[in-house]
Amino acid sequence: MTTILVLGGTGLLGRPVVERLLLDGFQVRLLARDPGKARRIFRDSVGIVGGDATRVDDVEQAMEGCQGVHISVGGPADQVSAEHVAAVAPGSGVQRITYLSGSTVAEKHRWFPMVAQKLAAEEALRGCAVPSTILCPTWPMEQLPRFVREGRATVIGNHSTPLHWFAAADLARMISTAFRREEAANTRLYVHGPQALPMREALERFCRVEHPDIQVTTLPVEAARAAAKKSGDPMLGFIAEMMAYFDQAGELGDSAEADRLLGPNTITLDRWLQERSG
Repeated sequence: MTTILVLGGTGLLGRPVVERLLLDGFQVRLLARDPGKARRIFRDSVGIVGGDATRVDDVEQAMEGCQGVHISVGGPADQVSAEHVAAVAPGSGVQRITYLSGSTVAEKHRWFPMVAQKLAAEEALRGCAVPSTILCPTWPMEQLPRFVREGRATVIGNHSTPLHWFAAADLARMISTAFRREEAANTRLYVHGPQALPMREALERFCRVEHPDIQVTTLPVEAARAAAKKSGDPMLGFIAEMMAYFDQAGELGDSAEADRLLGPNTITLDRWLQERSG
C-alpha cells in the first residue's frame, strides 16, 4: 500500500487531504511539530513523526519509506519545506510530490512576499527529479468563518471581482487523484470551484445561514491600516496588507485542465453550508 507523507496535515486545508487519502486507501504519515495535537485529531489512523518541516533532517526521517509527499504548509515555512522535500526526495524512493500554491501566484506578483516564497518553492520542485503536481487554488469556503470575529462580519477592501470559491473536500479529492494519475505528473493546475461569487456576497450567504443576526460590513483598506496602527494590532495590520494584495490581484487561471485530469469541483457554497448545518 502506498504511503503518503503530509506536511501541514493538521491545517485548514491539510486535514481534509489526510482524511481523503485514508478514505482512498492510502497509508498516511504526518510530520508534526505537535505530535500530541496530531494524535488527538487523527487517533491511530495515521503514522506521526515529531519534527519540523523547516529542518531537513526531520523531513528526511519522516520521508523514509514513503512513496508520495504532499506539502500544505503555508506561512514562513512554506518555501523552505518545499526546498527540503525537493532536495531529499530523489534519493528516498518518493515517486510523486504534490504542492499547494495559489491562484494569484505569478511572476507579475513576485513583489508580494507570500508570492515570492511560493514561486521559489515551485522553482525548487520543478528542478527536482521527482515528478510533482502543483495545485493553485483560489479561495476556500473554509475561510469564510474567519471573517466573523467578535460578533462582526467584515470584508476589508473592495473585492468586487467574483471568486470561484472551492470546498476543501473537493481539493482533497483532487490531490488524492493526482497521486494515482500519471497524467498529472509535472503539471501546474489552477483549482476553481463551480460557482463565482464576490467576496461580500459569499460572506453574506454564509452569515444568513450561520449568523443570521449579523450584518456584513465593508472596511476600506486604509481604514483597516489606520485601525491597526492605532491599536498596535499586528495581526490586523497583516490582514489589511493581505486583503489589499488580493483586492489588487483578483483571481488568475483557468481550471479546465485540472477538471480534465482530476475531476471538476462540484460542491457549491449552498451545498457546503447545508452539509455544515448537518
